[in-house]
Amino acid sequence: WHSYIPYTDRADYLAAMFANQGFCIAAEKLAGIEVARRGEFCRVIACELNRIASHLIAVGTFGQDIGAITPFIHALRERESINDLMEMICGARLTYNYLRIGGGGYNITPQTCDRIVAFLDHFDPIVDEFNRLLSYNKIFIERLANIAPISPKDALGYNLVGPNLRACGIKWDIRRDIPYSVYPELDFDVPVGTGEKGTLGDCYDRYIVRIREMIESCKILRQCIKMLPKGPPITKVAVKLRPPAGEVYVRVEAPRGDMGYYVVSDGSEYPYRVRIRTGSFTATSIIQQISQGVMVADLVALIASLDVDAPEIDR
Repeated sequence: WHSYIPYTDRADYLAAMFANQGFCIAAEKLAGIEVARRGEFCRVIACELNRIASHLIAVGTFGQDIGAITPFIHALRERESINDLMEMICGARLTYNYLRIGGGGYNITPQTCDRIVAFLDHFDPIVDEFNRLLSYNKIFIERLANIAPISPKDALGYNLVGPNLRACGIKWDIRRDIPYSVYPELDFDVPVGTGEKGTLGDCYDRYIVRIREMIESCKILRQCIKMLPKGPPITKVAVKLRPPAGEVYVRVEAPRGDMGYYVVSDGSEYPYRVRIRTGSFTATSIIQQISQGVMVADLVALIASLDVDAPEIDR
């Protein structure tokens, strides 16, 4: 059970922390393990940093795909700062293998917390700068507004999740609606699309929702650092863990939406079955529907707006 965690990193290499978290929560539910309270906060801190890093790649490559090269460099610069923070937390920069069954593998030190706060103080104005550079750029808006809108009905019919679902005006977030970890104790908003530059659920709405989610992640991080309790980051768990026979389905709100883990135990020290449900898998299924009649140049924007991640599509 413990040694499977590094494999989960590969389910979504841009958001590996959430893949760690989903499997660990599933194992903890099967085994009846209570996570150390400090460990829960460490998990949320690591995950929300990872959410910002993932969204920076999403919005940066979005601009690059339709010809705006400079914003991507700005996004990479900020992501590198987050990678430095992740390296301080767990020693890795991409595939983290940080979370453990029972909590987090390493403690988040006061020095790391200070570095995170310093990054947030720096990053908040950078989002405004990025908006001036790209989000509210006239050409960028004209390339995205009214392109490939998805209606709320189609979004639900194709089982879209995460920012792609919320961009259609549906306020659904696993952190709030099927709460887990310490999210019920935190104050944050769930941004949704409003059709502010064109049609509800268009490419621009899918883009701007991710920008606003980064701001909300910053709010969550500040709260977690203030509320970070003392104590160990992990509960002591048997090395040869043998959860009772049973099955469980766990959902976490990853950057690409609802990531689900179906895990079966047969009572041995190895998981009997693990299946992962990801947001990109369903996002690709709607491309054919919404791309009919779209210009080839706009098809690039359409696909980029869904923030599809290759390993999430085919495992």
